[in-house]
Amino acid sequence: MKDPSFRRSLALFRAFMREQDDPATAYTLLARDAADQVERYMRLDGRVVADVGGGAGHFTREFRRRGAQSYLFEPDPAELDGAPREVTVLADGYLLPLADGAADLCFSSNVLEHVADPGTFLSEMARVTRPDGLIYVSFTNWLSPWGGHEWAPWHYLGADRARRRYERRTGRPAKHRLGDNLFPIGVGQTLRDVRARDDVRIVSARSRYWPVVPELVPRLPYLREVATWNLLLILRRCP
Repeated sequence: MKDPSFRRSLALFRAFMREQDDPATAYTLLARDAADQVERYMRLDGRVVADVGGGAGHFTREFRRRGAQSYLFEPDPAELDGAPREVTVLADGYLLPLADGAADLCFSSNVLEHVADPGTFLSEMARVTRPDGLIYVSFTNWLSPWGGHEWAPWHYLGADRARRRYERRTGRPAKHRLGDNLFPIGVGQTLRDVRARDDVRIVSARSRYWPVVPELVPRLPYLREVATWNLLLILRRCP
């Protein structure tokens, strides 16, 4: 599917709406889309890829299908159901068991909003990426319609209220708790922080799922905090 296009965005949205019932289909489609996005900047065949926080391994499997030597680094054993064990390492993204510059591509999809210290997390991704290599990082910003994750969009009325509503409605505990495993990360502040770094430069900053002009929305102050939905950064590791 062409990126961007309405057909692609609609397909991803439909898969996303079925994610709770059919996560394998949703994440397989998302992994293919992410690999297509990467290959706009770097051919995956023969590359070494570090998939940080990749959960069940859908991204790692897709990268390996395209010829990459991809390895999954995930800190939560509960997320590893179905992950390819032979290339999976139980490891924290703050301290990856990799040498400096070991990876051609360091990849992280929808993880940054789940770490308390995004700056340190990005520093570690930069450390393990070779000079002139790529870093792919995307996240769902707090003020987007899906910022509260399973208890969105009620997070606009307050995180605690939204979480309690979710638990009353479903009868089960919410997976995410603000300040514990979900943090209110913003588009503007993240862009400012990344631009201030001297170890990476921004190749592209775009809305990951927008069907038209995806690089325009993140440039619009205030509006971007709601409309971006999910910010994708393609970064180049500085020599």
